Amino acid sequence: MENILKKINHLFPLSHRTVELLRAGMKKISLSKDSVLFKEGEISSKIYFLEKGAVRAFHYKEDKEITFWFGFEGEMVMTLHSYIENKPGYETIELLEDSQLYEMDHNYLQDLYKENIELANWGRKMAEEEFLKAEKRFLSQQFQSAREKYESLLEQHPRITERVQLGYIASYLGINQVTLSRIRSDLRHS
Repeated sequence: MENILKKINHLFPLSHRTVELLRAGMKKISLSKDSVLFKEGEISSKIYFLEKGAVRAFHYKEDKEITFWFGFEGEMVMTLHSYIENKPGYETIELLEDSQLYEMDHNYLQDLYKENIELANWGRKMAEEEFLKAEKRFLSQQFQSAREKYESLLEQHPRITERVQLGYIASYLGINQVTLSRIRSDLRHS
């Protein structure tokens, strides 16, 4: 649980007692690459903490997969529409690598938020961080060139090209694979 605890404590340090409350609701699972954690159009009562591995979230548009999020070690993985509104999610989330995760029931975490101020504050900090990431992504899509978006992605995740198919990265950046290949070639030569 090292990667998860590192991420949790980076956001909002928790006492040992509170970490134990959180752990009590977690079940460790191992799933193989290509496993689907959440399927578009379904309501999920689960959330996951990713100890080891990589995931992506995507949405189908006109029979085409549009990737809009990647998650790596330490991340909390959920479909926000199910988590916040208890409605069907608009995304599919699949594993990109064999992964180790901790599964938790959404209601267990909600009960902890009500009972434990540390966890409530951690949950608030987590939501704030996700809002900031969403804003940054929106601004990137609106104002950065394809090359700038790719360079920003590499700054955030230096090893992403070793772990994620280039087609998924191109989709995430809103470009085609030919453009991505050209950008990568230009960067290698500069």
